[in-house]
Formats: sequence, structure tokens, C-alpha cells
Amino acid sequence: MEAGAARKELSAGMTRALHEGLVIPAHPLALNEERRLDERRQRALTRYYAASGAGGIAVGVHSTQFEIREAGLLERVLSLAAEEIERAGLSRPFLKVAGICGPTEQALSETELAVSLGYDAGLLSMGGLQGWSEEDILKRTRLIARRIPVIGFYLQPGVGGRVFSYTFWSRFAEIPGIIAIKIAPFNRYQSIDVARAVCCSERADQIALYTGNDDNIVNDLLTVYRFRRKDGQLVEKPVSGGLLGHWAVWTHAAVALLEEIKQVRQSGRVPLDWLTRNIEITESNAAVFDPAHGFEGCIPGIHEVLRRQGLLRGTWCLNPEEQLSAGQAEEIDRIYRDYPHLHDDEFVARHLEEWLR
Repeated sequence: MEAGAARKELSAGMTRALHEGLVIPAHPLALNEERRLDERRQRALTRYYAASGAGGIAVGVHSTQFEIREAGLLERVLSLAAEEIERAGLSRPFLKVAGICGPTEQALSETELAVSLGYDAGLLSMGGLQGWSEEDILKRTRLIARRIPVIGFYLQPGVGGRVFSYTFWSRFAEIPGIIAIKIAPFNRYQSIDVARAVCCSERADQIALYTGNDDNIVNDLLTVYRFRRKDGQLVEKPVSGGLLGHWAVWTHAAVALLEEIKQVRQSGRVPLDWLTRNIEITESNAAVFDPAHGFEGCIPGIHEVLRRQGLLRGTWCLNPEEQLSAGQAEEIDRIYRDYPHLHDDEFVARHLEEWLR
């Protein structure tokens, strides 16, 4: 790390958009039959997200396949996405988020790469650090946050995460440079820990809450957390938006969904049918993300939906063992049949040719 280098800060407009709420898809990886990068379709995916009205993308994260690092593809994949967003010439704020993972030295190297490529923030994974103390992880976070705005990530233990204490999140929220936390433990108790820690922090108004709880997306987005601090002050915070692998598919519909939810928030009244919509989206996520088999088919499931739309040619992953689980394709068939209002196939069909140029 360059001595004395200052952290890149978000613009006022981008900060405001982050707190108002954005759809941020976790960007998949486009491969050909030889399991090599398909640059044409990788670019097409980024064009799809930009055209869908998304407010950002997260690249180099789980949905992009962590194996891109061993395959030597991290820099190229980050570069392709940054280039396409620049070419899109968007007039709205658009947050470019780079996935950052690994032990401190690796995480710092990935941070410098992200900064050099013009990324706005880093989604800091805390997976794969088994045996690290909470203090060790906080020290690593402070170092990364000195160079790039950080989005924290509470990952569910079922896919490599771990349970953190309320004290950990309280200390995490006090770190300068933390701009948001993706809450994704798939657990109500642990989700509340993060929200309470942020609300009770001196930096509460500087940190946005984002859902990554694919099992509860709509309910999270309709929730306003309210906690009383020790000094008696009552603090409220909504879950502003989502940074989700689920939103890597049917993104145009997800953008419309979040805009509807924002209107409901403003009205102060939540119609009962939103509870039903929450279940519809959770069930569609189950078909794509494959919790029935411990999420083993989650990345191929994303690819399968994109393949059906023509954005990808196949469901290939860098790891040949990552494939659709038994019965998963049939479950996706059923979701298409039962919930046709959730997909955006017509939107994709209208623009696919121009995105593939």
C-alpha cells in the first residue's frame, strides 16, 4: 500500500443514492464450453444490469466465483465491468463494488487493484478466515477502510460464514470508512444484532443497511429498525436496498419492485399482500439458489436463468463439479409457471441483440 495514500470517498450524490436504496446485483461470470472467460457475454451481462436500472454491481464476489483468483481472471473481470459502466454514460449514480477477500495481505492487494480500476467501494468478505479472532478481523477491516469505502458482509454460516457477536458489530460500525453493511446471515436474531449495532453507533447516519437475506428480501426492505440508545435517544433505520445474488437475474423486475417498496415506505402503510409477495420471491429464490441441497446449485441456478434468457450460453462454472442439482431445472420451470410476474424475459428479449454486439 502506498504510504500516506488517502481513502477514496463517495460523492455526495452517490452517498445519497446508497441511503435512498439501490438494486445492486452480484455479477456472474460468463464462461464458454472450455470454461474460459466469454468476454462478449461478460460485457453483455454488465450492459443488462446498467440498462435494467440497477444502481450498481458487485464484481469479484461469490456469484462471480471466487475461483477467478486462482484462474488469474480477477483483474480482467473487474476491468470489463468498469469499462462497460464507463461506456454506458449513465446519468444516475452507479456504485461499482469490488469483492475483496482473503487474509490481510491478499485483501490489501485486491483493494489496491479495485482502487486502480476506479471502483467506488469494496464488499469485504469475512469468509475463509476460520481461526481468526474478532479482533483480528477488525484490524483487517480498518486497514482496508483506509483505502476504499467498505461495505461489511455478514455471511450465513451455511456457506462459509460465521456468527459474530453484537460487540463485534458495534466496534465494526465505529470504523471510519464503513459505508454500509450487507446483512446476510439468513437469521433474524443475527440480522437484528447488526441493525441494533448500527443504530446505536455514533456513525449511524453514515452507514446504510442492505439486505443479502435471500430468504426474506421483501420483508427486509419493508422493515424500519427502531432502537433506543443508552442516552435515551430513539434511532430508526430502514433497510435501504439490496446487494443480492438473487438480483443477478430478473433485474429489471427487481428495480420495479424496489421502487414500489419505496412508495409503500413513504405511505407508512404496508398492505397485507406484500407478505404474500415476500413468500413468492423467497420461493423463486429457493428454486434458483438450491437450499434443498445446501446451496450447491446456487451459481449454476443463476446461470440457468440467464441461459434461458439468452444472456449466457450455458451453466458452466470454473469448478466442473458445480452443476445444477437433481430436480433444480424442474423447480425453475415451476417458478416460471407459477410466478410469471417476477421475471423480465420480455425486457431481455427486446434488448439482447444490442447487448451482445
